[in-house]
Amino acid sequence: MWIDSHCHLQFEERAGPAGDGYRARESDATRAADVVARARDAGVERMVCIGTDLATSREAVRLAGEFPEVWATVGLHPHDASKLAEEWSGLVELAAADRVVGIGECGFDLYYRHSEPDAQEEAFRAQLRLAADRGLPLIIHSRDAWAETFGVLESEGVPPRTVFHCFTGGPAEAERALTLGTWLSYSGIISFKTAGDLRAAAALTPADRLLVETDAPFLAPVPYRGKPNEPAYLPAVGAAVAAARSEPLATVAQVTRANALAVFWPSPAPQ
Repeated sequence: MWIDSHCHLQFEERAGPAGDGYRARESDATRAADVVARARDAGVERMVCIGTDLATSREAVRLAGEFPEVWATVGLHPHDASKLAEEWSGLVELAAADRVVGIGECGFDLYYRHSEPDAQEEAFRAQLRLAADRGLPLIIHSRDAWAETFGVLESEGVPPRTVFHCFTGGPAEAERALTLGTWLSYSGIISFKTAGDLRAAAALTPADRLLVETDAPFLAPVPYRGKPNEPAYLPAVGAAVAAARSEPLATVAQVTRANALAVFWPSPAPQ
């Protein structure tokens, strides 16, 4: 059995460049049910649906209330960090909702820079403190921003359960993140031909710090490249991780499931 530690069930595909070609909307009930059913059939027993602003966080919470396999986080993505003042009180309130198991995704994205770096840092620090105050996991997005991300973590302190979502660093970044006590979550990128450094990072990640995710509908793994991603493809991500670590697929499934339970549902875990 598998647990998808990071997906966006509330996003739908539209035309646009990779990474910007999706928009959030109120999920079509039939579509969401079909996606969840396919995931369940593929052996994915739980999915963490990630919020990126107030609207998508509310939709994540709604989906978590509708499907027993789905749980939610609430957060403000670095793309949307400029919304902090207007959305913060709503996010704080929503963080107390049932079936919310994390804060984020939040952090830095200095590749797109849809919000200014100062705004990204302010939103990141606010969400880090909220996660620490509520005793919830912190979900980090870091793209082209290792120095900035580590700088905030080292100055603020790292919440006890912190996840680098869609980890894209090499061995040096992995070792620094692991030294801070974080978990590293690997996406379909690990199956790409150009991801040699990422596979090396996965190989050195301790078994008890390893997670897998789809980041659906983004980053479909081989052999699904070019299609909208979905949680049902998580075993393909796991297979690429297993190959990078020279381990059986069943071992990766077992350890990543146990780690996800420890991060998002610490004992006593919900049934």
